[in-house]
Amino acid sequence: MKFGPVPVENAAGAILAHSVKLSNARLRKGLMLEAEHVASMQSEGVSQVIVALLDEDDLHENVAAEILAERLVPDPAGAHLRLTKPFTGRVNLMAETAGVVVLDVAALERFNRVHPMITIATVPPFQQMQPGGMVATIKIISYGVPRLDVERAAACAPAALRLAAPVYRTAALIVTDIPGGPSNDKGIRAMESRIGALDMTLSEVVTVPHETDKLAAALSGRTADILLILTGSATSDAEDVAPSAVRAAGGVVDRFGMPVDPGNLLFLGTLGQRPVIGLPGCARSPALNGADWVLSRMACGIPVTGADISAMGVGGLLKEIPTRPQPRTRGS
Repeated sequence: MKFGPVPVENAAGAILAHSVKLSNARLRKGLMLEAEHVASMQSEGVSQVIVALLDEDDLHENVAAEILAERLVPDPAGAHLRLTKPFTGRVNLMAETAGVVVLDVAALERFNRVHPMITIATVPPFQQMQPGGMVATIKIISYGVPRLDVERAAACAPAALRLAAPVYRTAALIVTDIPGGPSNDKGIRAMESRIGALDMTLSEVVTVPHETDKLAAALSGRTADILLILTGSATSDAEDVAPSAVRAAGGVVDRFGMPVDPGNLLFLGTLGQRPVIGLPGCARSPALNGADWVLSRMACGIPVTGADISAMGVGGLLKEIPTRPQPRTRGS
């Protein structure tokens, strides 16, 4: 691509790089100049304009962006994404449903290394999305790029991103109650909102005393797809009431504790084929916490292992919540 000033009489067929204001019109940058545009500028005394002129082996920014979007997301419906029409070298990838974003990070990094004018920017991996949210934007920075580099970039990242939609439909919340403990109403509302944001239904809410046998019986009697436990007193050990109740009900506790703050006191297990999440106390607040990261992935059928939870520590220092009983920092 050639870029720079040219005499107006030679500008037809080039792309206008900077807008030109005329007495009765404005020629906007990015416009493919035609003979009438040249005549209008000449009639008002414009002698020179800055343009981009594509070479034979270049692709226009919109054409390049569209090709790349279609290669990165060859099946938009299957990926639960919508591709916008290209405009100013940009195609946006929009969520069509609730879910979490699954990225081939290494492939996308290779894509961005091909040519500095060929770019994709995405939300973080496993970001929870709502319908209409922007998952990624493909942007061709210059007015045109070499066709060969477009092909190279496309080959780096075929089908490199998708939105995983929820595969579970219902959740049960078992709340334990301690005399004189905090009200459960706020926590129930917060969890109902979280479940709803994942296109799921909080089908059962059960309150039982904070006792292992009572909680175990409540777990055994539930029919929902995912089981959530919110205890009146924070789980302090893998042998505490809630993890013990999961084992007493015939389940398994796979992980206690996570390097995300707030959210340290989460535990994870299974009861039969159903996931069990022991929620940290911060889940009583609607603010983002580690349980959100685990719940959203599990709801979308993405396995969450101990190694996955360990990896959440990088970037896992989340915003402090006002209701935190023991803030990270205290006033002097």
